[in-house]
Amino acid sequence: MSKVVIPVTPAGRGLPIPPHDAAGPPGRPADRLGRGIRDLRISVTDRCNFRCTYCMPKEVFGPDYPYLPHAEILTFEEIVRLARVFHGLGIRKIRLTGGEPLLRRGIEDLVAMLFEALPDVDLTLTTNGSALRQKAVALHSAGLRRITVSLDSLDDATFRAMNDADFPVAKVLDAIDFAASAGLAPVKVNMVVKRGTNDAHVVDMAKHFRGTGHIVRFIEFMDVGATNGWRMDDVVPSAEIVRRIGEFFPCEPTNPNHAGEVAKRWRYLDGQGEFGIISSVTEAFCSSCNRARLSTDGSLFTCLFAERGFDLKRLVRSGAPDEDIARAVAAIWHQREDRYSEIRTAETAKARKVEMSFIGG
Repeated sequence: MSKVVIPVTPAGRGLPIPPHDAAGPPGRPADRLGRGIRDLRISVTDRCNFRCTYCMPKEVFGPDYPYLPHAEILTFEEIVRLARVFHGLGIRKIRLTGGEPLLRRGIEDLVAMLFEALPDVDLTLTTNGSALRQKAVALHSAGLRRITVSLDSLDDATFRAMNDADFPVAKVLDAIDFAASAGLAPVKVNMVVKRGTNDAHVVDMAKHFRGTGHIVRFIEFMDVGATNGWRMDDVVPSAEIVRRIGEFFPCEPTNPNHAGEVAKRWRYLDGQGEFGIISSVTEAFCSSCNRARLSTDGSLFTCLFAERGFDLKRLVRSGAPDEDIARAVAAIWHQREDRYSEIRTAETAKARKVEMSFIGG
């Protein structure tokens, strides 16, 4: 029988929403460290068909795992309503995540609703690619223009072992090509690098996507949740990743696209494109973090490594007007002081945190 670990969900155990002024508009809030709010990540499902060892290991997320009942998940209408509220507070980018977001029935309808409601927002989605070929055309027709695909190795045996669902790498590569031809280009490709597992394939990944227009982002293995068995020894520092790539393909750092961008950009000196590095372990970027996360059940998390969130769904379903919800979000953000990656220790890494599959990466 599979071990069952109930995720740290906010329902019934969420943090209390701090007091806030009932008069006047909230404006664009800044937290206690002066950080604004720009990016919103929305988890549309806590389910996934992969069992990646660093995210949803099979020994925890087995066949008897208690996923959220449908009634506890935000409806599309509720998601759009909250997205409008966040937009009024400064959000300019929305990323749909999961779980695996393409498992959410009618996901293209949600994309269309968000695109119509917030046409000036940069709308994107992160997927494992397993259903991307079937959904790419519909997603593009609905208004999606960019997509990120998780792909941890080009070596088929390694990739199958890491996704632990026996899914072949060839199907993901085919889906990337098809999505690009459907208009979802350039594609960003995320590779979580874990020492002794797939770090030997970093250069192969860089080589494969050089010159294609797609952008690989190499991500340090992080201590998200409480089930992935994270150890500092498993982390391949971003400086080492850059050095390995640079030995074959000379490169140099380049400017970020915008303030608070997660990935540091590196460009190839021969003009064959760029890659990114996300180094939240060895080079923490907490000081510029402007991301809010809306969980599958409608709770606001102010940090990827948080334990609990603030239950916005209760406000939505209690009939609270948008203005009250906006004031509540602003109050939450005003008291934010998260900087987990800057203060990470071996002990804090062991702390029970919300699972990444519940709030997205």
